[in-house]
Amino acid sequence: MEPAESIKRLETLYNEAAKEVNAVENLTNDVNLPQDVSALQTENEKLQYRINILKRHADELTETIALQGSILNVLQDAFTVGIRQSFPKLENFQCNVTRSTSEKFGDYQCNSAMNIAQIMRQQGLKMSPMECAEKIVANVSCPLVIESLDIAKPGFINVKVKTSFYSQRISYLLNEGVKPPPMKKRKIIVDFSSPNVAKEMHVGHLRSTIIGESICRLLEFSGNDVLRLNHIGDWGTQFGMLIAHLQDKFPDYMEKSPSIQNLQEFYKESKKRFDSDEEFKKRAYSCVVKLQNYEPNIIKGWKQICDATRQEIGKIYQRLDIKITERGESFYQERMKKLVKELEERGVLIEDEGRKVLFVKGVNVPLTIVKSDGSYMYATSDLAAIRQRVEEEKGDWLIYVVDAGQSLHLESVYKAARMLGFCPPEVRTDHAAFGLVLGEDKKKFKTRSGDTVKLAELLDEGLQKSLLKLKEKKRDEVLTPEELKAAQEAVAYGCIKYADLSHNRMHDYVFSFDRMLDDRGNSAVYLLYSLVRIRSIARNVNISEATLKEAAKTTNVELAHNKELKLAKIISRFQEVIINVIEDLSLHTLCDYLYELSVTFSEFYDNCYIISKESGEVKDVNMSRLLLCEATASIMTTGFHILGLKPLARM
Repeated sequence: MEPAESIKRLETLYNEAAKEVNAVENLTNDVNLPQDVSALQTENEKLQYRINILKRHADELTETIALQGSILNVLQDAFTVGIRQSFPKLENFQCNVTRSTSEKFGDYQCNSAMNIAQIMRQQGLKMSPMECAEKIVANVSCPLVIESLDIAKPGFINVKVKTSFYSQRISYLLNEGVKPPPMKKRKIIVDFSSPNVAKEMHVGHLRSTIIGESICRLLEFSGNDVLRLNHIGDWGTQFGMLIAHLQDKFPDYMEKSPSIQNLQEFYKESKKRFDSDEEFKKRAYSCVVKLQNYEPNIIKGWKQICDATRQEIGKIYQRLDIKITERGESFYQERMKKLVKELEERGVLIEDEGRKVLFVKGVNVPLTIVKSDGSYMYATSDLAAIRQRVEEEKGDWLIYVVDAGQSLHLESVYKAARMLGFCPPEVRTDHAAFGLVLGEDKKKFKTRSGDTVKLAELLDEGLQKSLLKLKEKKRDEVLTPEELKAAQEAVAYGCIKYADLSHNRMHDYVFSFDRMLDDRGNSAVYLLYSLVRIRSIARNVNISEATLKEAAKTTNVELAHNKELKLAKIISRFQEVIINVIEDLSLHTLCDYLYELSVTFSEFYDNCYIISKESGEVKDVNMSRLLLCEATASIMTTGFHILGLKPLARM
């Protein structure tokens, strides 16, 4: 049960109990009552006791949600109740609470009074926005969070949050750890990466792989059951030529697993033969038929080619710390046969020049389900996949991390799945689309010779450039070889991931190692260094993690300085950011937040002493401020995990 539902349920129980108490009190005041008033009074006392328990539970639940969840959502609930009490006839009114754009207006703002005044006028009741705002303020109650409510023309309600509440939030974080906002747990299936067998992963797979992994980490952190799926291209007519070429190049493949050193070259060789040699092409088509009939020797060759591919892409996933379950086209073959048979029996497939197509309401172009040669299309496997993910996996939310060019196809498939009943209305479907990776010439990213950039080579180049950057900063003189290698990898892979995720995924972005490795501004290098610096503050004065944990239990986090309070406010916004990112799956919002947090910490560090020294010796440690450092580091570490960045002890 979600927080708002829990509060609503407790509120309902409270109101029901209150009605029972009122009914009993009315009975006891009736002059015509018989003389067993004492029994009714006893019942009244029991109900009052029940009300007190319910109220205490509601208060405890509200406090936990306020400390752990989104302040914005807590205020939204408080204003929703206040508006409901102020205007009982307004049913299902959507309360509008936002974060203030300027500190002079407070921390948050409710703008609902203007909308309510307009609704009142439509109902023939003359009431100004200011009057509506005054009525709402009179009924809003959230004493744990709200310090003051001020009304500004024409009817804005400005909310100032208690400084003591921000202090409580920081203490809760330090003692309980960084928690996700409370929300309903869902079974979510994320389809991403999706390379093809016998082809090396290239830059075209970069965004799907990085964005998909980060979305999965985000949803897992939020308490969901996430299934990561790699819908690889491991079936189809191209395997005929690959297997035929395998038979010629490795005639002993049945007894000895072939050593395919270069998958891309192997594929090019087979394709060249397929295009130029008619006899080879006939054998290739014959191999396709045998593959579809699951002939053992052909299946063995197919598995060997798939295994060789799996080993190569596995190296990429290991370097990028990607975890994913492979489920390729082959997995859905029998399900596609069953699907086509069922659609034929239902009479929804139309014959069109030898093809079997499906017309979908609202889609101009029909989906081809069976080609004229009897083979299946992407739409067929995608429909079979949606059905399997809903019916067998019990998915509540299906996410496809695929480039924006596939938008029309996926929209058509979603509509078809809903029309056919494979995907009921309560199952959410999202296409997490993304733009292209561009070169510095603003054109599609390619090598100088015009070839597609291989992902392994791109990662290798990242390692070389990150090492040069670290040596330029003379980090090789202070780090051990092991620390230098860890920093090299964290910077190389981190900067590639962060450059992608920090851009709005719908936009194209220019791939530039020079920009990625810049340690100024919103970059992975800057953030990695910021976290190292924060963590080093306690370490440099020999304050252990255990000491900080003990201090968090007893030390009140003071927020007297405006820079302390500003930092605490941004730390407390983390859950709001997570909710927003989950809603639109746009991870650049989290990147922007982490950068803002890091910049705000620098302001705090420059203006608020944490450790004072005299003659090089530590004179005083401000434990409250050191705990603020710890809270900042905890949020940044959690954010790094979601983005797939590896924090470093030294850099």
